Amino acid sequence: MGDKANAHPGAAGRATAADHPASVRNVVLVGHSGSGKTTLVEALALTAGAVNRAGRVEDGGTVSDYDEIEHRQQRSVQLSLVPVDWDGYKINILDTPGYADFVGELRAGLRAADAALFVVSASDGVDGSTRMVWEECAAVGMPRAIVITHLESARADFDEMTRTCAEAFGADDPDAVLPLYLPLHGPQGPDGHAPVTGLIGLLSQRLFDYSSGERKESEPGPEQLPLIEEARNRLIEGIIAESEDETLMDRYLGGEELDFRTLVQDLERAVARGIFFPVLAAAPAAEGAKQGLGTVELLELVTGGFPTPLEREAPTVTTPDGKARQVKACDPDGPLVAEVVKTASDPYVGRVSMVRVFSGTLRPDETVHVSGHGLADRGHEDHDVDERIGALSAPFGKQQRALTHAIAGDLACVAKLSRAETGDTLSSKDDPLLMEPWEMPDPLLPLAIQAHSKADEDKLSQGLGRLVAEDPTMRLEQNPDTHQVVLWCLGEAHADVALERLRSRYGVQVDVVPHKVSLRETFADRSAGRGRHVKQSGGHGQYAICAIEVEPLPGGSGIEFVDKVVGGAVPRQFIPSVEKGVRAQAAKGVAAGYALIDIRITLLDGKAHSVDSSDAAFQTAGALALREAAVDARIHLLEPVAEVTVLVGDEYVGAVMSDLSGRRGRVVGTEQAGGNRTLVRAEVPEIEIGRYGVDLRSLSHGTARFNRTYARHEPMPAQLAEKIREQAQGNP
Repeated sequence: MGDKANAHPGAAGRATAADHPASVRNVVLVGHSGSGKTTLVEALALTAGAVNRAGRVEDGGTVSDYDEIEHRQQRSVQLSLVPVDWDGYKINILDTPGYADFVGELRAGLRAADAALFVVSASDGVDGSTRMVWEECAAVGMPRAIVITHLESARADFDEMTRTCAEAFGADDPDAVLPLYLPLHGPQGPDGHAPVTGLIGLLSQRLFDYSSGERKESEPGPEQLPLIEEARNRLIEGIIAESEDETLMDRYLGGEELDFRTLVQDLERAVARGIFFPVLAAAPAAEGAKQGLGTVELLELVTGGFPTPLEREAPTVTTPDGKARQVKACDPDGPLVAEVVKTASDPYVGRVSMVRVFSGTLRPDETVHVSGHGLADRGHEDHDVDERIGALSAPFGKQQRALTHAIAGDLACVAKLSRAETGDTLSSKDDPLLMEPWEMPDPLLPLAIQAHSKADEDKLSQGLGRLVAEDPTMRLEQNPDTHQVVLWCLGEAHADVALERLRSRYGVQVDVVPHKVSLRETFADRSAGRGRHVKQSGGHGQYAICAIEVEPLPGGSGIEFVDKVVGGAVPRQFIPSVEKGVRAQAAKGVAAGYALIDIRITLLDGKAHSVDSSDAAFQTAGALALREAAVDARIHLLEPVAEVTVLVGDEYVGAVMSDLSGRRGRVVGTEQAGGNRTLVRAEVPEIEIGRYGVDLRSLSHGTARFNRTYARHEPMPAQLAEKIREQAQGNP
């Protein structure tokens, strides 16, 4: 770990293919936007020798821009992989977006990684979204560490931020969140700020000076040792409290000086088990420097303290038809089980899939089975196909480095999987398998779109298909009631990126139109109508007369048709024609163009002609009768009502309940959910919550979540219903 005595970089550079899972580390960086994740990735790559200077990618002796503005913007909203070699280990660094709208990319990173590094800005602190991700990791026991960035800020305070992290992340045990190093400050500048120039190892009591642009190790001065004594003692106590050796605490309290290597080994085991969470510090390298502050310590934490893929439980695996299969955890010689954690389109090589191999070994140009199940509700059809994969590669920036293989525990990019989508399973074509999908956030912001031109209309379906194949957090809906194409997104930024990708990647220009809610109509009271369709022109005429009665039914009853004709007034062969006619008219509506529901239509009487009556004539008469019955009846417009559950911090409960009431919502109950949070249950008209996800995020500072499910349709307030009727009449 980074506090090892006489630590040194060892072999470093850009990653190649790993030959054993024990030499692989998969770590995901988590933090809010602006916390410094991407800058930290670049600093780690520089220290590992994968780049030759800050912000540049070394590729065969040439230097290309790595931090090009457009490329950085792309990385800010999507998961990216940067593999590096360090001291004989291959480290797959997964950089995730910090924006809440792209939590799907974050979840994919968590799925692909075996440990998480939480990046916290010393100037901004810990936001609510980062706390929620910490809880997700805690729920599955994922090992975690914390790195504090932006120490160069004039208001940065490492000690204060460490206490903040302990409060935010160590609710159960604050002594499990402790620093491994204390910052070493240089001389104060004119503004009174003393920059951080190095670190003091609390266990080794060694000084690591980065002021020259390269890490130099030395003994601390006598004036520095008293400064670290209290923090060192607390760290040692925190480590041995989690130790599997129960004698350590007694020996320590008895005054014994514990062996340094014993402490380091216990620290590494506690971190790998996910019960101790060290705090470190890092800063980017200055221009011309070879190493950024704290980067060596971080790389050694990852290789020494984070678990190997061998320590991760085997995923739940079944056959495509649902039969359970046992797969040994991370066995390179076992059956192939890999998962597509990200899908992207490259203008030159086509679709590129980022894959985590959980079992077996993946090789270029082999035929694999691709299984995708469980996302049909989001526009992804279930599929089981065999595909021949193309080249395997390890990415870095815009560069790709060919790999000869990818063993269990490793990550790689796969070319030419034309049918594979994010979340799909790759397995042997002779032994198809399916992994249980990871939990996806539910997209709750609707974006109704239509093609800008006829040329765009021809390309729209294919473009949308590719878009949702890349992003399983997006749901594509073809609404049969409103006839709108709707992309359900996680937020406004997510929607903006979707539109831009349609335009720039797939050449489809679309227009955003107001999203329509599926309203309904119903009769408020009993009414009668008579349909008369009598026409005579050369040849056969048209003759059909029918009398009906319409009455309301309880909600959820649908449309009921009853035949009470006596004496053959309407011949038996034409009674189904009347029913067909009234049902067709009910689907079109009678007041504002919305489908009629929850009514009983009774056919009472009618007349027919022996020559001129026909199926078409009685269909028309049935429709006319229903429209006439609506003229003198009160017609209710029904709006869909959703059951909404909001999980929110206790401090925001009042604001959330007040906001729901302002949306014509009815709060039906609250309950404590633990962790100083409350679950609020309410029923709210769907027309009022189209943008609720965006508004709730603002209201709760990004700390609340909500879900909604359809409950029923119920009458809309008369004033609002009248306004919609007027709009319908003005836009026939």
